[in-house]
Amino acid sequence: MTRKAGSAFVRVAAMVSVAAAAVVGVFAAQGMSDEAAGWRSAFGRPSEIPVPEGGPDTAAHIELGRQLFFDPVLSRSRGIACASCHDPSRHWGDGRMRGIGEPGIELMLRTPTLLNVGWIQPLGWDGKFPDLESVAFTPITGANLMNLSEAELIDRLRDDPSYVSAFAATFEDRAITRAGIERALAAFQRTIVSGEAPFDRWLSGDASAIGASAKAGFALFTGKARCNECHGGWAFTDGSFHDIGVGRGDDIGRGRLFPSSKGLRYAFKTPTLRDVAQRGPFMHDGSVPTLRDVIDLYDRGGIERPSRSPKIRPLRLSETEKADLLAFLETLTAQDLAQGEPKRKADAR
Repeated sequence: MTRKAGSAFVRVAAMVSVAAAAVVGVFAAQGMSDEAAGWRSAFGRPSEIPVPEGGPDTAAHIELGRQLFFDPVLSRSRGIACASCHDPSRHWGDGRMRGIGEPGIELMLRTPTLLNVGWIQPLGWDGKFPDLESVAFTPITGANLMNLSEAELIDRLRDDPSYVSAFAATFEDRAITRAGIERALAAFQRTIVSGEAPFDRWLSGDASAIGASAKAGFALFTGKARCNECHGGWAFTDGSFHDIGVGRGDDIGRGRLFPSSKGLRYAFKTPTLRDVAQRGPFMHDGSVPTLRDVIDLYDRGGIERPSRSPKIRPLRLSETEKADLLAFLETLTAQDLAQGEPKRKADAR
């Protein structure tokens, strides 16, 4: 769906060149234009959750994954769970500059949000994970993360009658296996979808859903500032990798996987902008404290070097334009957070 939305956006963007004042009024409650329909197609929310290769997730897959996601039994000390770093109350991140592993060690990278993660594969700041199923055991077994071996985890789950019953009811082989753990965790994470935001209501025709400054910010976002070239589609990401002029030294992102590629050196995954105003600090390394600082970075153009994306160049925005962009980005935050911890496991502790 991300590709489809992205392709729709490219077609619309190629056809539509609208002055800022015109775009500001394009979503008026009355007289919706063909251009407005184009933007709806480009940024409209999907109606279905992606289906993995193994077939649709079942309610049992999702519920088992939810139990595992919030259970600290997945860590050696039984002190942290997946949700410790991907906290629903923090928009499925941790709000830190860098992630913290079980031994209290600060990691090299910021914890990414899981919002809309089912649509934006490959995963990881460098894209080393082809899909959600392939992610789970890297943090679980990582010495600086949850630090628990696959065998120890499976033994722990087999010692818990509730998990024995849950796996038996969920999978044909009735067994607790690595593949089953991966599938269940991925199934739950595919349900972590950002809620309806003021921008979505405006996109649907509610002219009062966002203010004049935010409307002007959308015109900049899709016009002079060209933010939508990377942050397109309903999740506001192209799911790709770019050097935007951050990262130094050995912190080379996707370039580590493709060492002969000049363009992928210092390239990191484009994050979703959903709920972005609540998810600082920013960038893969948490090096940019506020969203206004992010706008200033793009306005400057970041570090100039051979790998820097040709899309990144100084914007020369005015202070008013920067304020308008910020106002627009704030309209991407949903009023309701996605699902939280399951009651059964919480009550059992």
